Amino acid sequence: MRVGVDVGGTNTDAVLMHESDVLAKAKTTTTDDVIGGIVSAIGSVVEQHGVQRDAIEAVMIGTTHFTNAVVERRGLSRTAVLRLGLPATQAVHPFEDWPDDLRDAIGGRGYLVHGGNEFDGRELSPLDEREIAQTIEAMVADGVQAVAVSAVFSPVTSAMEERAREIIARLAPNLDVTLSHQIGRLGLLERENAAAINASLRNLASATIASFQASLERLEISAQLYLTQNDGTLIRAGAAKRFPALTFASGPTNSMRGAAFLSGIADGLVLDVGGTTSDIGALVRGFPRESFVGARFADVRTNFRMPDLISLGLGGGSIVRDGATRIGPDSVGAHLAERALVFGGDTLTATDLAVAAGHADIGERAKVAHVDGALVAAGITLIHATLEDALDRMKLSRDPVPVVVVGGGSSLAGEHIAGSQATVRPAHFEVANAVGAAIAQVSGEVDRIYPVAEGRERAIATARKDAIAQAVANGAGPETIEIVDIDDLPVPYMEASMLRVRVKAVGDLLTLSTLQRS
Repeated sequence: MRVGVDVGGTNTDAVLMHESDVLAKAKTTTTDDVIGGIVSAIGSVVEQHGVQRDAIEAVMIGTTHFTNAVVERRGLSRTAVLRLGLPATQAVHPFEDWPDDLRDAIGGRGYLVHGGNEFDGRELSPLDEREIAQTIEAMVADGVQAVAVSAVFSPVTSAMEERAREIIARLAPNLDVTLSHQIGRLGLLERENAAAINASLRNLASATIASFQASLERLEISAQLYLTQNDGTLIRAGAAKRFPALTFASGPTNSMRGAAFLSGIADGLVLDVGGTTSDIGALVRGFPRESFVGARFADVRTNFRMPDLISLGLGGGSIVRDGATRIGPDSVGAHLAERALVFGGDTLTATDLAVAAGHADIGERAKVAHVDGALVAAGITLIHATLEDALDRMKLSRDPVPVVVVGGGSSLAGEHIAGSQATVRPAHFEVANAVGAAIAQVSGEVDRIYPVAEGRERAIATARKDAIAQAVANGAGPETIEIVDIDDLPVPYMEASMLRVRVKAVGDLLTLSTLQRS
């Protein structure tokens, strides 16, 4: 059995699942400390079903905790970038294009030293270990707590980044170190930025995940703990401490994976309406479509793998203003049950409009009977138009496609969405995010440049083998692994023929149940 948990801005949802069956589900209010909501949600599903604690094999948690930390500029470590690239790479220094307040929040300092490689693995310049040692000494004197190491073309060969980490571990073992080739893709500045964001979260991640583990101990659950990543797959708790940035956007991704699983629709659109926001994404073979462009996160250019999403400040808790000509983006959030009119509060919200219009049955409808009918109609029209416009923008063609509607606030979308082939609300739609966490698989991904002197097929075969090996190392059952995405692209302007190959392999988490099924 598995427990899936998703922590949102308004609610924390949990499900208990056995294979494809949802045995119990719970929706609780997200607490300020996050942990309290998780304990309450997990405790609820365990008590509902009466399951023995030792029958739970894994707990999967999707959380916005690290995303919020960066967005809100809180809990971040003092971070430096060590770039291996001299005598090149001096035109643009580390943190050059960061927002001033975020750079100040992490005390962003950049240090350039010799090193790095060419696209084919040849040395750009030799690594100067004495220079690195002197730089580390300066970092420590400056109060740096975390370091992002980035070397030119390190995804091609990571040896220099690895050696730099060894030197740091010897001279300053208390520094948290992130190597850029482990967190980002090709593209020096974007990969460096991604590594710096990750490094700034390492200390917070360690404390947060320790709290998650302590929560499970309080519940007397000894199962393995995993966090969900932004590609719809899992990462072990220990690895998540090292790579917290891989959990960014995991909430919407969980909803999309849950929507595909519950509806049986592998290709289409997903509309997830929560208490604070609505997220829209596209499904391709049951997984979120990845963004075609480099992701900007907290106004910083990165090359994280990120789902292609449209996020709107429109949810069940969105505040209705100016005669329903403006709804959101401000929201009562986790205080919906206290402030919405249908619960006896004093704030007109989108949920109140849905209840007044007869689209939802929560709270007490009598408490919104006084709301003007014209205002209700205008508000519902605005909500539908906003959601339908965003769904239309997410499509890659003008042809109608199925839309799977999930989330606790999904009544805002109405019964049928204009322009959709079908509007589907599957069973357990209100906890699709937690279902997505519970059924998440394990992945391995390769994004590298290969010489094609021995042929394109050989390069692709090598990449496939490497991706599968990585999935196995991450905990996937070897017999369950399949390749879900593969791209290859010739690299232009190079003296020798080179091919960039990206392969993603996905398999079921290796547990006792997986072994028994196989």
